[in-house]
Amino acid sequence: SGTELLVELRTLLPDAKRTLLTAYADTAAAIAAINDVGLDYYLLKPWDPPEHSLYPVLDDLLADWSAHAVVPFDGVRVIGSRWSPQSFVTRDFLSRNQVPYQWVDLEQDAEMRALVAANGDETPRLPLVLLPDGTQLVAPTNAELATRVGLQTVAARPFYDLVVVGAGPAGLACAVYGSSEGLKVLLIEQNAPGGQAGTSSMIENYLGFPNGVTGADLARRAATQARRFGTEILVGSSVTGLRREDPYRIVELSNGTEVACHALMLSSGMAAVKELEVPGTEKLVGAGVYYGAALSEAAMYRGQHVFVLGGANSAGQGALFFSRYAAHVTVIVRKPSLSPQMSRYLVDRIESTENIDVVGNSEITAVYGETHLERMDIRNAETGETRTIAASALFIFIGVAPRTEPFRPLVATDEK
Repeated sequence: SGTELLVELRTLLPDAKRTLLTAYADTAAAIAAINDVGLDYYLLKPWDPPEHSLYPVLDDLLADWSAHAVVPFDGVRVIGSRWSPQSFVTRDFLSRNQVPYQWVDLEQDAEMRALVAANGDETPRLPLVLLPDGTQLVAPTNAELATRVGLQTVAARPFYDLVVVGAGPAGLACAVYGSSEGLKVLLIEQNAPGGQAGTSSMIENYLGFPNGVTGADLARRAATQARRFGTEILVGSSVTGLRREDPYRIVELSNGTEVACHALMLSSGMAAVKELEVPGTEKLVGAGVYYGAALSEAAMYRGQHVFVLGGANSAGQGALFFSRYAAHVTVIVRKPSLSPQMSRYLVDRIESTENIDVVGNSEITAVYGETHLERMDIRNAETGETRTIAASALFIFIGVAPRTEPFRPLVATDEK
């Protein structure tokens, strides 16, 4: 059957787009395929007229595919170490901003090791970023990287009708609505369009996407829509302060510039992750320990055992995503089980995925490793027993917190 074929193809070609053609009355098959195959779309017979019912769907799927397809490469190259935290930061920034790049691991590439050694450093600063024009950056900041890869980092004008701080779904929607009405809109984002939602491996309860949408694709679509109406999107700079000079609001940026506006929309959401405060964690962040899904790292743990800490929807989606690459995924939660913190549809899918298991009533008490994560201590809250287990990677989903310090001169805030 078509569903059985797509199940096999998902194993052979996990990044291919999958579409199922079903009869009008056979929506049950389509729903089953969405759950079993991770279907991207289903088409109903007949698809006449194709200009309305077929071609736009296939165009959309091909556009999504081409945004991530591996093609002959002549672009940005990132040379670094798999266990270099700064190398991870650079890869993550490029991935989240959907800038194509080629990763070169010095531990696996003797030719590139020789190239780096030729610079005269016995202990080189990593990563080394090679740009298409032949120039290179050594351990660049995100702001430097954004400028050199063509992202907009400086406002084109000194004054805007509307400035939006934060390019999550709320900020992107505000920018679309404002610019579509003819306002001059500036959208400021420290990391990448999409915000926290942009880091999600899959969002299945977002209105208008019955088959689900990845955070990266949602961010790409929304950012494209905003730019289409004329929104400027600044990436790589943070807001360091606000002040009021009636009738204007002045926004101070980390790059030393300022912009003024009539209306200011603060949609920064939850900008800071809650950190896991256990011994050994801090020095291994970016070297086997990651906050959030860290989608750029998934393929590096193919065939290995990875751990997910957290019991909310983001942790569930992360576990399902990593299960496509890792040999085994273990989800660690403090509660006895995933319910009721996680949505039922995710719990059902996790329970039916063979290479995912859930360890309840447990917490991590320590992590160990010299250059990268090697093992962890996990304590059972009921028995008090602590066991040490080998671990390749730990992805932490224990919540996020607001980062509102720059807004406090203008807006009243509390501890939340």
